[in-house]
Amino acid sequence: MRADATLHTAALFAHLACLVLGFGAVLAIDYYGALWLMGRKTLREVLDFTAPLHTLVWAGLFGLLLSGAFLHPDITSPLTCVKLGLVLILSLNGVQAGALHRRLRTLGGRPDGRSLLVRGAATAFASQATWWGAVVIGFLNSQR
Repeated sequence: MRADATLHTAALFAHLACLVLGFGAVLAIDYYGALWLMGRKTLREVLDFTAPLHTLVWAGLFGLLLSGAFLHPDITSPLTCVKLGLVLILSLNGVQAGALHRRLRTLGGRPDGRSLLVRGAATAFASQATWWGAVVIGFLNSQR
């Protein structure tokens, strides 16, 4: 999709604002998870705090996808293809994270075994790796 300079500038602003919204919420969720791992928060506190943040993550991601369409992405570029793959993975990971959150809530904030803890750690790692990867690629693509 081609946009004139004014629309491109507006789309870039929206893209950056949605990045702050979505990735900021992800960072807050993962930070609270780290506080739980350090024993500074209970799992119940983490679940209660992070529940409403999932909406912000999805709103930010949707806004990134919509505004990104107006930023002249070169879909023939290998870097852009990698970024799109990372966005797909982070989206699927987000669906999985929501299911994990619901599962932990049904258990009253008490994981019923090591597998849920491993799943949580893998979810956080995948989240950070894919978000940061997409951000770095977006930055590199903007320098062209």
